[in-house]
Amino acid sequence: MSRRSFVLLAAAALVPFASARLSGQAIPRTADGRPDFAGIWTNSTLTPFERPKEFTGKEFFTPKEAADYGRRMQEQNNRDRRGATPQDDVNLAYNEAWFDRGTKVYSNLRTSIVVDPADGRVPALTPEARDAAAARAAVQSRRPEGPEDFPVAVRCLLLANAGPPMVSTGYNNNYAIVQTRDSVGIDVEMIHDMRIIPLSGRPHISISIRLWMGDSVGHWDGDTLVVDTTNFTDKTHFRGSDQNLRLIERFRLMNANTIHYRFTVDDPTAFLKPWTGEIIMSRAPGPLYEYACHEGNYSLADMLRGARAEEKTPQKP
Repeated sequence: MSRRSFVLLAAAALVPFASARLSGQAIPRTADGRPDFAGIWTNSTLTPFERPKEFTGKEFFTPKEAADYGRRMQEQNNRDRRGATPQDDVNLAYNEAWFDRGTKVYSNLRTSIVVDPADGRVPALTPEARDAAAARAAVQSRRPEGPEDFPVAVRCLLLANAGPPMVSTGYNNNYAIVQTRDSVGIDVEMIHDMRIIPLSGRPHISISIRLWMGDSVGHWDGDTLVVDTTNFTDKTHFRGSDQNLRLIERFRLMNANTIHYRFTVDDPTAFLKPWTGEIIMSRAPGPLYEYACHEGNYSLADMLRGARAEEKTPQKP
């Protein structure tokens, strides 16, 4: 049994739950009366992360606009419509069967996941953060010298929907949550990372220790689970963030099958001001499968082999 599976099974067995029936609008609760987030959830959506220009000044879709936008995005993103040339076809990579973007926008009908600022757009980067982003782009545009020249996603170390924050991407947008009196565990399908959030009131670990997913500590604010995460590395750049990122997440059960998830990004050395996003997570049937991206990441080795082969190829004058 893997460590991840043991953690999931052990956490589920530690505390007996007294959850309400998962039907109607009843909110399930644990034996100590807290909202019970245990289960498998998805945040798949066609809601754009930032508000498209066509919806400038419009915070919410009408039901018809939401339906029309969803149909248009499904048609536009359909990878089964292959390219006109062999190279175009290769560039499209996987066909549609491998994607799981969802089929509609979130039930809140927002025109963007970003809800603050009011324009639905991520605030501008600071000059220093822009320079850092340009430097990273320059490294990634040249012929790679080693695996460190690739983004962490290409190296299968961390992807956006692993988070935090937990943001929907093209596929693997599923999460298994286990909960005890003292901690909450979130098993992320993408890269199969396990995020453990203590509820003991302990302080953050030493700032000298940096983690891929940061150091998370949680507490209850009434029925809302509030999670404060710091200690990110200087290699995880969510929308341009840096190692000074502080992330505040708020999880609230709207009913037995829906989580209202809100996150605020506060990184004064990267963004000109803090900003907030809102996501609706829905209960999913499961199960969660292991996504062995890093273990079988042959493409990374092949890209490096290709770069070395190019170096040996005589250049045309």
